[in-house]
Amino acid sequence: MKRFIKFAMLAPVTVVIVLLAVANRAPVQLSLDPFSRTEPALAVTMPFFIVIFAAVMVGVLIGGITAWLAQGKHRKAEKRYRREADRWRSEVEQLRGASGRSALPKA
Repeated sequence: MKRFIKFAMLAPVTVVIVLLAVANRAPVQLSLDPFSRTEPALAVTMPFFIVIFAAVMVGVLIGGITAWLAQGKHRKAEKRYRREADRWRSEVEQLRGASGRSALPKA
């Protein structure tokens, strides 16, 4: 069932990507020189769909990095809670070993 849902979601996205690439294959000049329009010092000619896909990939990358950095405090807190739980778990095991297994109920 998961495979079907995955296919049902990815198939239309794939069709849209292919149609976008076919419809926008004309070459465009990507210029990184803001001072000269006619003869830019830094320019690349490539199909327009590559420019679109590159912009989307850069946006996804920037969004992913931003989300990862924003979640840093949550990862740090989770790590601290895990260490504390491990410490408590080992303390319970020590108490069970020292006073006998019948003194503390099993969890």
